[in-house]
Amino acid sequence: MTQTIQAVRGMNDILPDEAALWERFEDVVRSWAHAYGYRSIRTPLLEHTALFQRAIGEATDIVEKEMYSFVDELNGESLTLRPEATASTVRAAIEHSLLHAGPQRLWYMGPMFRHERPQKGRYRQFHQLNVEALGFAGPDIDAEHVVMLARPWRALGIASDTRLTINSIGNPDERRAHRADLIIYFESCAQRLDDDSKRRLHSNPLRILDYKNPDLPDLIRCAPKLVERLGADSRAHFDGVQQLLADHGIAFAIDARLVRGLDYYNRTVFEWVTDRLGAQGTVAGGGRYDGLFERLGGRPTPACGFAIGVERIILLLQE
Repeated sequence: MTQTIQAVRGMNDILPDEAALWERFEDVVRSWAHAYGYRSIRTPLLEHTALFQRAIGEATDIVEKEMYSFVDELNGESLTLRPEATASTVRAAIEHSLLHAGPQRLWYMGPMFRHERPQKGRYRQFHQLNVEALGFAGPDIDAEHVVMLARPWRALGIASDTRLTINSIGNPDERRAHRADLIIYFESCAQRLDDDSKRRLHSNPLRILDYKNPDLPDLIRCAPKLVERLGADSRAHFDGVQQLLADHGIAFAIDARLVRGLDYYNRTVFEWVTDRLGAQGTVAGGGRYDGLFERLGGRPTPACGFAIGVERIILLLQE
């Protein structure tokens, strides 16, 4: 008897009963994005590996361990299935001079790929809905994105299941000073660090703050906090975001350990989280990435964006 072939581990089928929930979600977010003036963009699933190495940062879990990369046998190029899509959108904006017509509000939805241990709400092929605002510098666009996200939660009936955390990780100079403080702090208690944290200590100590090792929370909680050492401009920007959220009646908590898992972020970062999905509690997250255009060879351009984890929203809807 011929052996049956099953789906690749971590790459799941979406069967008709579940697909109905996906369609409901897609209908809500499509009209929602258009209502805010965001236009659709679609980028390839496959990009040059160097795009993600330069954008995300080589000392990150995504680049070090999770990317699906291979060498094209025809021309020897290293290619990668996209692990996230902000880098692809910025690449497209630079390549096609999208901002010559002025700032752009863009959105897209599709599959991403990361070689992680499959578990509830986290798959090797997963789907994200991304929103990007390119060319906007003020705190109003940061707040706009957070306020935007409150609307689909209400429309889908999951507003009571989510809560908002925010932080500021400052500008590059402030992060460099903070990085030095973190190295001194973690070196003083290196005997309590696990091997992965020791490996990150000198290459990217901010990643230790984002690390989910349950044995390190007290150590991380007492680490120096960048949000308490912001310069005047970064402080004014973060204060502006908080005031705008308060004006719109959006409740939030400041989490000084929130840094996000990609190196291109600066200033405002935020996450919408839930307690109903266990360890995979982040259902949406984002922030500013003002330096990404320059990283990828473009002109200095302010930008901000976020991503929604579609599978996690579907799990909440199934609940």
